[in-house]
Amino acid sequence: MSFPTTTAGLRLAAFVAVPVLALTVACGGNDDTTGTRSHDTVADVPSPKSEASEAASTPSTKPAGKSAYYDAQVAFVQCMRAKGGYKDFPDPKLSGHLDWEKIGEIGSQPGRNDGIKAGKNNVCVDELRASMAVEPKRDQQKSYESMLAHAQCMRDNGISRFTNPVMSGGNAVPGGDPDPASPVYDRESPAYKEARAACKSKLLDGLDGMQ
Repeated sequence: MSFPTTTAGLRLAAFVAVPVLALTVACGGNDDTTGTRSHDTVADVPSPKSEASEAASTPSTKPAGKSAYYDAQVAFVQCMRAKGGYKDFPDPKLSGHLDWEKIGEIGSQPGRNDGIKAGKNNVCVDELRASMAVEPKRDQQKSYESMLAHAQCMRDNGISRFTNPVMSGGNAVPGGDPDPASPVYDRESPAYKEARAACKSKLLDGLDGMQ
């Protein structure tokens, strides 16, 4: 199966290969945080909803000029809330991009890691693919430069093993942890959170959560 060469395409390819969300960060030097975290319990699937509760779960804020991408992301979010096991999955941003910072916070909770990218048992993967198909194309060079600046900032703020992004086949591939399946940094540690806050502005919209 081939995927679009968008940042979401890279995201999907990664989670299909490794369904457990690897919350990233790392790459060589002295560290100031503890080791890995693992959450083995899968979130419970929500019980069937009434029409009223279904309406309440629908993202309420819509951009003035609604796009096909935004609509597709709303459908994905609704699936994640109704079938995917994440009733608190956040609304998409007005740009249509998902709020990966909030999604990462949900995934870091005990028992809520598996399934955070496409729902329990990948039940929402079709909706995610549909949103990928209409995601606006990115300037990959600008994405690379943004992630490179972010990686340097993370290292400057104490996350010394944070790796640089790379360009591969014309696409910007995120940096972060050299082995996402066995992360070095605890994303919930004060040091990591402080670095993320200090470097947040370095990432372009839609790249948050990519590294």
